[in-house]
Amino acid sequence: MGRDNDSYLQTFVLVGFSDRPQLEMILFAFILVFYILTLAGNTAIILLSIMDARLHTPMYFFLGNLSFLDLCFTTSIVPQLLWNLWGPEKTITYHGCVAQLYIYMVLGSTECVLLAVMSYDRYVAVCRPLHYTAAMHPRLCLQLVTVAWCCGFLNSFVMCPQTMQLSRCGRQRVDHFLCEMPALIAMSCKDTMLVEVFAFVLGVALLLVPLSLILISYGMIAITVLRIKSAAGRKKAFNTCSSHLTVVSLFYGTIIYMYLQPANSYSQDQGKFLTLFYTIVTPSINPLIYTLRNKNVKGAMRKILGFSKREESKPVKPQCSV
Repeated sequence: MGRDNDSYLQTFVLVGFSDRPQLEMILFAFILVFYILTLAGNTAIILLSIMDARLHTPMYFFLGNLSFLDLCFTTSIVPQLLWNLWGPEKTITYHGCVAQLYIYMVLGSTECVLLAVMSYDRYVAVCRPLHYTAAMHPRLCLQLVTVAWCCGFLNSFVMCPQTMQLSRCGRQRVDHFLCEMPALIAMSCKDTMLVEVFAFVLGVALLLVPLSLILISYGMIAITVLRIKSAAGRKKAFNTCSSHLTVVSLFYGTIIYMYLQPANSYSQDQGKFLTLFYTIVTPSINPLIYTLRNKNVKGAMRKILGFSKREESKPVKPQCSV
């Protein structure tokens, strides 16, 4: 399973949506708009979480990290994609492809674990409110985020070399708009069973385990919320929690479909549009669903923009707003 001797000199052709040339300009405009929304929304969340003292809580610490991940995740893909959609050149160098694959896998894997960390934070806030401050102390928050990043790097450093060392017999056409693992595995002219087994095992560890923790956390939250006597309070809590679970379902659903199936059953057309969804659309709506509906964030935004001359400093109450 050795790498081709001249593979480091190879230039790959990202086929992308070139088989649908009539869609390329539409997709260019669509992706550009959502990329701008991603940059604006996630940058705003990061700045607000840093500049406003009322948002110096575990919840917004994790949200700031998620926004940073989404910014980097989308930026690792979109500029190259926009360039390829705009002109006839669809190429990417070997080293550019390797870099894109590494960054894409590090950030995607880290986000999977970070979403589980965020669900644990909400579990403690809702189910153990009296112990929240003591339980979610700054050192633990930093440790949880570090674990998420370490998982992302570990996955990338294991799978990326395995993927790039596959023999391709001179094949250059990547049937995707980015250097993505299933598409690169499908290019191989040799048996890829071992690599697929590795990918499946790591996929279970980094996808299904965090997803199970998320479901358990929100199951406990649901039980706690059902005990609330106020019907209005229960409805509000369920509505805000369901928004988070919707985003989690969209992110995890597409990733699980992409990575927990054999490469020979992988549909490139479906894969392209699903990848487009969770790399372009989801990061742009995360700020809206996670924070921009939150009163604390709106207050911080009004204060920074000067729309509010006087803001009372109030402690941020633990709430299921993510």
